[in-house]
Amino acid sequence: MSRTNFDMLLQAGCHFGHLRRKWNPAMAPYIYTERNGIHIIDLHKTVAKIDEAAEALKQIAKSGKKILFVATKKQTKDVVAEKAASVNMPYVIERWPGGMLTNFPTIRKAVKKMANIDKLMNDGTYSNLSKRELLQVTRQRAKLEKNLGSIADLTRLPSALFVIDVCKESIAVKEANRLGIPVFGIVDTNSNPKDIDFIIPANDDAKDSVEVILNACCAAIAEGIEERKVEKADDKAAEAQADEAAEGKKRSARKARKDAPAAEATEE
Repeated sequence: MSRTNFDMLLQAGCHFGHLRRKWNPAMAPYIYTERNGIHIIDLHKTVAKIDEAAEALKQIAKSGKKILFVATKKQTKDVVAEKAASVNMPYVIERWPGGMLTNFPTIRKAVKKMANIDKLMNDGTYSNLSKRELLQVTRQRAKLEKNLGSIADLTRLPSALFVIDVCKESIAVKEANRLGIPVFGIVDTNSNPKDIDFIIPANDDAKDSVEVILNACCAAIAEGIEERKVEKADDKAAEAQADEAAEGKKRSARKARKDAPAAEATEE
């Protein structure tokens, strides 16, 4: 069953591409027509691509891995933050820190620094600082929170990247490609889909367009997380059952050993 439909995408304006003069010829297979100098995206292909991406995202979430959402574009960052947080996934909506993936240990150090500042503030270590020094520490903490707070729980490299506007986030895409991390991307008619593993051809500028696509993808991620929980609970129950059966066998064996001498005496 499709996770989204043609009418939903049409209503959200997912079909509006860029001006014809700004197009990337590599996007030709996903363009339906041109109207008033603007390319119109083939939404039938968008529907199929959303379903394909959603299924892959579901399997990643089901295996307990993390998907990093990236959207630093002003008009879409709030909706991306909301949707990513709803499925407990990390996201970057401020400036992409260069080397975020290729130099991940350094990024982790910065996140740990933020945790250390919190620890020292709570245990009173900073109580002897002057107002000026305290202000500097507070500002440093706020800056770290703004840029890295949303990835504080990302303790290892993500298993996938979900990018809105692959042109704007080209550095993130390059880093993921270099490390072999699959990239899911909303790709507009002015972008090159070459380095994107799961292409979703759609308008990447409108909030409604991005939201309707994220709704479908995040619903699939939530399904994957839920299925993982159910499987874990089933495994636990099966384990408990097996332990109980093994214990029963042990009890039976002990009983048999106890009863053996009594049976021998009766025979004599």
